[in-house]
Amino acid sequence: MQRRKFLQHTALCAVAVSTSGFIQFNGETYVGDCATTSDILGPFYRPDAPLRTNLLIKGDAGVEVVLKGTVRHNDCTTPYKGARVELWHCDAKEVYDNTSDEFRYRGTTHCNEKGHYEFLTILPVPYKDNQGQMRPAHFHLMISAPGYQSYVTQLYFTGDPNIAGDAYASAPTSKSRILNMASSKNGRKLVTFDVKMAEKLIAEPAAIDQLTGTYFDQVDPKRTVVFFKRDGVLWKKAGSSIYGVAYDYLGNNTFSQAGLQPPLLLTCAFEILGNGAVKMTENRVNAQGIKTIAIAHKVN
Repeated sequence: MQRRKFLQHTALCAVAVSTSGFIQFNGETYVGDCATTSDILGPFYRPDAPLRTNLLIKGDAGVEVVLKGTVRHNDCTTPYKGARVELWHCDAKEVYDNTSDEFRYRGTTHCNEKGHYEFLTILPVPYKDNQGQMRPAHFHLMISAPGYQSYVTQLYFTGDPNIAGDAYASAPTSKSRILNMASSKNGRKLVTFDVKMAEKLIAEPAAIDQLTGTYFDQVDPKRTVVFFKRDGVLWKKAGSSIYGVAYDYLGNNTFSQAGLQPPLLLTCAFEILGNGAVKMTENRVNAQGIKTIAIAHKVN
């Protein structure tokens, strides 16, 4: 499956931050204790990748590289033993294996007692997306650890000339994920990426741009919902008010209306589709505990 056949830049990026300290958006990035940034999740994730750390495939071209790092709790110090780490990326021909039983260039491991993880694989390559823009080479990582929201990110490489022209890789929040490559004695490249887990996710402003706009109700097209961005946060227009209501990011492409007290609940889950449209599923729970669901779409 060729990457260029997919709509790229198709999911939320998020900034994961520790809830144990103060955090604020300074106009370029989020500031907080041991803040960790994350990037977009493309349409190529497959669950249930096999447990393995060697992703090399005999006969395939590519520069061999070791990706390793340490996963820590949100105190930024304590190693997280047993954290689940998933890696996936394209091959040297820009192809993701989305269908075969081989799960090519996909693997899962668990951190050891020191919180350490390590993979042996090849470097992915840059590609041209369906809008004709070059995306830099990158790894995808998903780290899951009980007690924290799953952390999804993309890792880029220093010196890639395509980073400057990529809206996500060139964002200030991506600086810590543009990684240097060292050379080992056996000729392989070495890339290190450490992770601090977090209990709360904040959606990156650049990603929210993909969600803003007018959504049309699937059942009643005359009913519309308007989302916009203000101060780096997702808001929904409320009647004629220019302020509307703010939404907190819950992770998993899902936002919750801020300020509601139980049993009241209003969440909006977004799915960016392959044709560029965005599907939004709204779930409501009223004061009587009655649940309602509405589905709306935004067409680019």
